[in-house]
Amino acid sequence: MLKKFKIILEMIKFEHTIFALPFAFTGAVLAAKGLPTGRQILWIVVAMAGARSAAMGFNRWADRKFDAENPRTKERALPQGLVTPFQVILFTVLSSAVLVFAAYMLNPLSFYLSPLALAIVFFYSYTKRFTYLSHAFLGLAISGAPLGAWIAVAGVLEPPALVLGGAVLFWLIGFDTLYALQDLDFDKKAGLYSIPRRFGVRGSLRISRAAHFMTIAALLALSFICSLGRIYLAGVFIALAFLIYEHSLVKEGDLSKLNIAFFNMNGYLSVTVFVFTLLDVLI
Repeated sequence: MLKKFKIILEMIKFEHTIFALPFAFTGAVLAAKGLPTGRQILWIVVAMAGARSAAMGFNRWADRKFDAENPRTKERALPQGLVTPFQVILFTVLSSAVLVFAAYMLNPLSFYLSPLALAIVFFYSYTKRFTYLSHAFLGLAISGAPLGAWIAVAGVLEPPALVLGGAVLFWLIGFDTLYALQDLDFDKKAGLYSIPRRFGVRGSLRISRAAHFMTIAALLALSFICSLGRIYLAGVFIALAFLIYEHSLVKEGDLSKLNIAFFNMNGYLSVTVFVFTLLDVLI
């Protein structure tokens, strides 16, 4: 059982939780106007781990037939038979329960909204079957990280949280559009929808840049709404530099550095925004 569990954690890339977790911490810090309590931090981390594990487990289960046919994904655990669909669903159910319990330990509103959060992340897995806006649904799902963390600390959803959530939504649209370029040919063959299939490589690059422009605009707007200072703004401009570098790596005729752009730059960006927000609020 332990071996199967380790295979599933590898299958869902559990370590990539870092992409959204710093934005959750950013929301928590801004909601608390300082450091949240240790108890709040603990249950936010547990909720994030449960939510992402449930989302990724369900996504792997829902897409198992497509993954088996896609050259990029056919080596994953489910297509290879290293785990069974039932085991993945069981893992998804348990992860969902972890999220709901963590939300219950935070406050009533977090608990009441936890089924909605699960519904959104599960629904995303089916959106590529009928709309090229699937990237926006993924962005909506991930924007639940700062929104949920804000509610976890404040007990209510406030306007600044929506601005931060918007920044994350466009951030996801931007880099998921780039990531989807890898599957352009397969999406056409399988009849799946995506921005690259609808607009081609050149159009996708433009849409990704526009989405990331909106991310920076939302982060700048947040500085005024929350009365953040120069330290926070320095973090935003460093994040902008990461995005500029990311887009310099991905060119219309050369997608060979796409994984570097996706994994490294976006991980650095989310951590940078959180660290500089924390420093600004504390100092």
